[in-house]
Parts: sequence; structure tokens; C-alpha cells
Amino acid sequence: MDAGSSRNQTLSFILRRFEEAGVRPRTRWGQNFLTDLNLVRLLVRSAELGPDDVVLEVGTGTGSLTAMMAPLVAAVVTVEIDPHLFQLAAEDLEAFPNVRMLRLDALKNKNRLNPELVEAVQRELAQSPGRRFKLAANLPFNVATPILSNLLALDRPPDSMTVTLQKELADRLIARPGTKDYGALSIWVQSQCRVEVVRLMPPSVFWPRPKVHSAIVQIVLDEALRRRISDRPFFHEFVRAMFCHRRKFLRSELLAALKGRLDKPAVDRLLAAQGLDGRVRAEQLDVETMLALAEAVRAEVHR
Repeated sequence: MDAGSSRNQTLSFILRRFEEAGVRPRTRWGQNFLTDLNLVRLLVRSAELGPDDVVLEVGTGTGSLTAMMAPLVAAVVTVEIDPHLFQLAAEDLEAFPNVRMLRLDALKNKNRLNPELVEAVQRELAQSPGRRFKLAANLPFNVATPILSNLLALDRPPDSMTVTLQKELADRLIARPGTKDYGALSIWVQSQCRVEVVRLMPPSVFWPRPKVHSAIVQIVLDEALRRRISDRPFFHEFVRAMFCHRRKFLRSELLAALKGRLDKPAVDRLLAAQGLDGRVRAEQLDVETMLALAEAVRAEVHR
């Protein structure tokens, strides 16, 4: 498939292609195919791809997005878990020598990316010192959160992540303190990145139709923000611990998370030093406050 032929990626094209290959969408793998070519093109434009970019795509699908991106970039590493879809896409993508296809689960577990995926990206980046890492994908709904979260945990995360995902998840990524959508993911992403919702999308632009609305979101790494986090693994774990029991007061959440490491008087002194009332909840703390609290806790437990 050349770049131009990806314009055929309409609903009728997908249905015919699936029928020919004897393939059906797998709901357990979160497969919903974007059938509006204008929106696929918008995703590609929003990713601002260039000749020095190494693009990771999670969810190759039929390969239409892959084919749009390949002529624009140094390399595409595209991952597909479904063996039938992998074969279908491989037939159409063989014309692109800079596409590296991997048939595997992008996740080793919910807290870690598949090492084969990471190694494949690193090999492509190592080909030239000027190469940049980006994620551009119609993310399978069931893995979107751990993919984004774990990519940001890498020593070299993507410079940008331009993806389609559920609107509910997009709302969490941009949520402000004190709102129902604000949580550990909001803080983890906003502590390192700038986030923008590019376009909201109705269920009708996907096949099969999901029950929810979706969004194209762009997440851009901000190195100045990221440098403020002295220990990213600790901060990541700390933020998740603060939202384990969302309705608990902050003092109780800290005591539970730090059991065996800090006693009640130590937690009380720590909160007082930060000017925090132990009766607030984690969802009320903005990113700056959570960063300061995490650093104070880290310094205390590592004394």
C-alpha cells in the first residue's frame, strides 16, 4: 500500500478487507477502527512528523495510519497483538522499508512496557543522533492508560504523544484539582507535559462503534517541568498511592502508604511543614503542591 492508497481506508474498505481476510474485530483487545479519513489526517498533521522522527504506533490495525506516516518519518515501529490483523497489515505495508512491525503485546504488565518494543525503538533512535521519538496512534481503548503512563516513565520518553482515546480518559488528562476526573494520571502527565484536546469525536467515526465519545489528544513533553522531579519512579509510585482510596483524607492516605516507614508524629510534622491540613484529600492538591509533598516525603523516608 502506498501513501495514497491509504485514502481508501473508509468503512466500506475496512469491511471488504476484513471479509476477504476472514478477520473480525476483537473487543477484548479494544479494537475500534477510525473510519473518517479526515480525522486520520488530522491526527497525522497534529503529530507534526518530520524526517528525523522515529514514531511508535501501538495498534497497527489495517495499517492505514502507518502508511500515512511512513513517507514522512525516519522510521515507524508499529505493534499489533492480533495475529490476523498483523498478517493483513503486513501484506499492505511491505512497500515501506522504514516500517518495523512487531507482533506482540505492547505491555509486559500494567506497570511496564514490553522490552522488545522499547529495544526496537531504541535501535531506530540510535541510527542517528538527531532522531526524535514520538508516539502517534489510534490507541486500543483497553491499553491507552498504561501505554501513556509507562512511556512517560522511560528515561527517554516520547517528545510528543498524539493519540485517539476515550473522551473520559482525555478528561482525566486535562482535569484540574477538585474535579471528579482529577487523579493520579492527571498529576503524572501534567507534571511533565503540556496537554491539549485537538478534537472530540462521536462514536459514529469508528467501526465497530464504541459506546462512548473519543478525542484526539496531543501530549507534549516539557523538559523544564520534567527536571523538577528528582526521583521519577518514587514520584510515580507516590502519586498512585495517594489515590488508592480516593475519599480518604490526606493524613490517612499518607499513613497507609508509609506504614512501617513513618509514624503518625512524623507524618503530622511533615504535613505541618508543608502547610497542609491533613483533612484535605489528594484530589484537592494541585501538581505543584503534590510535587513538593512527594519530595518532602522522599527526603524523610531516605534519611
